[in-house]
Amino acid sequence: MRVAFATDDGQHVNAHFGHAPMFTVYEIRQGSAVSSEKRCVPAHIAGDELGKIDLRITLIEDCTLVFLTQIGASAAAKVTRRKMMPVKVQSGVRIEDQVGKLLELLRGNPPMWLSKVLRAEEDAVQENGSPQEEGERWKKP
Repeated sequence: MRVAFATDDGQHVNAHFGHAPMFTVYEIRQGSAVSSEKRCVPAHIAGDELGKIDLRITLIEDCTLVFLTQIGASAAAKVTRRKMMPVKVQSGVRIEDQVGKLLELLRGNPPMWLSKVLRAEEDAVQENGSPQEEGERWKKP
């Protein structure tokens, strides 16, 4: 599964979803995590109020979870409609530390919210075919 982190420095979860200048994306697989890329909001668009939420959603639409410090109610509704789960964390948490916590949750008995996300991924894979197919949105960890 892919996981995004709202950040302004690429190292810490320290951004509000609607103001995040970038998202660091990790690929989480069974027992491991790899930083795959940083996805930046184009500078000329970053300050544009119209469509700023939709643009950010588009940047991370292949992610299952998005860790952030805050998100507005309407943005949260849009994110969840796109089959992503917003996860609020304390500002300044190191991304690597949060990845470690997520891996630990996946190793043990995941909390209900994470189990629900994983089940939704499994269901989507079963409906849409192999997770290896081009453009597959949901990937089983």
